[in-house]
Amino acid sequence: MSTTASAPRPAGTARRTETPDHRHQVVIIGGGSAGLTVAARLRRRRPDLDVAVVEPSDRHFYQPLWTLAGAGVVARERTVRPQRAVTPKGVTWLREAVAAFEPDRNQVRTDSGRTVAYDALVVAPGIQVDWDAVAGLPQALGRDGVASNWSYESVASTWEFLRGFRGGTALFTLPATPVKCPGAAQKIMYLADDHLRRAGLRDRSRIVFASAAGSIFAVERYARTLRQVLQRKGIETLFQHNLVEVRGRAKEAVLEHVATGERTVLPYDFLHVTPPQGAPDVVSASPLTGAGGWVAVDRHTLRHEGWGNVFALGDASSLPTAKTAAAVRHQARVVVANLLAVLAGTEPAAAYDGYTACPIVTGYRSLVLAEFDYDGQPRETFPFDQSKERYSMYLLKRYALPALYWHGMLRGRA
Repeated sequence: MSTTASAPRPAGTARRTETPDHRHQVVIIGGGSAGLTVAARLRRRRPDLDVAVVEPSDRHFYQPLWTLAGAGVVARERTVRPQRAVTPKGVTWLREAVAAFEPDRNQVRTDSGRTVAYDALVVAPGIQVDWDAVAGLPQALGRDGVASNWSYESVASTWEFLRGFRGGTALFTLPATPVKCPGAAQKIMYLADDHLRRAGLRDRSRIVFASAAGSIFAVERYARTLRQVLQRKGIETLFQHNLVEVRGRAKEAVLEHVATGERTVLPYDFLHVTPPQGAPDVVSASPLTGAGGWVAVDRHTLRHEGWGNVFALGDASSLPTAKTAAAVRHQARVVVANLLAVLAGTEPAAAYDGYTACPIVTGYRSLVLAEFDYDGQPRETFPFDQSKERYSMYLLKRYALPALYWHGMLRGRA
């Protein structure tokens, strides 16, 4: 069946041809921020609901704090907790990976070969980080001055190399693919600038931002401020340049112009890479996929375009907004409301407007809190101009948002 069908198939109409190994009313694929937030909200709304989460990892990460871990502000150990400790009470955790989606049978298959049947399915496996998409990157990562804040294992090398940097060229990149928290590619760059100034090394250092995007930020209200930050800090920009190769031993980065294909070799002394990312292979190979390999859902109801009892949110969804935890918090409310409506036999009524937030750290004591919707219109929380750099907003990211995540989102309270 096409995932672009005009009307989703009603819940409960898919055929079942075998006895599944597990059966739950709601099955959630992915135990990251999206999956657990939905699970917690469902349990708070319907304590009687039988909910299962399919998640292979035994560790859960608060990834937005990896920027500060890479800048030496917090230890990376502060960003991780056991998966069992954050799984909501009453939710069944199936420690397996999904291997196949079978929406015509109302079930999924796991990597162990077991089948898990559902009345409603939530797809939230996150995004796939494709380190291999940049030639030479896997071999150079963690050595040769090459670091990345995009994994728990590699984030420690960011601060290690920054702390040992004594001058030269520091290169920061953003790829041509969608990425989780795209603003993080420039956040660590601003923090590096601050660190080098504090260490008395900025005058012997060159900082370059090579971005496949055409500008520093998509929403002009915040881009104006960030252009001023770039100018104030003396950071060079190479827009529409995508990193395609890392020559670790030679300490050279190969950049390709996204429009012309022309390649430039840029020597570096420190290289921070935002790796290419995409939909997980199991998603892009499934019947649920749409354009780009993402789970094809209605941008407002978050209901699948082809199957009425399937929903998706977060990084693996087709939603045309930034992939951030802040977006997930708003999406989860809509998914829960509409999923419960479907289980009750009514049509979804809750709507998501594309809200997302990007707290852009511009230094060790400053942050621009960008909040906007699908149309790029500001959706700001506070009664002041959030496009300005503020120390109070830095404190929000450093202290308040992690607490909101662990004690609010993951418990279904925020």
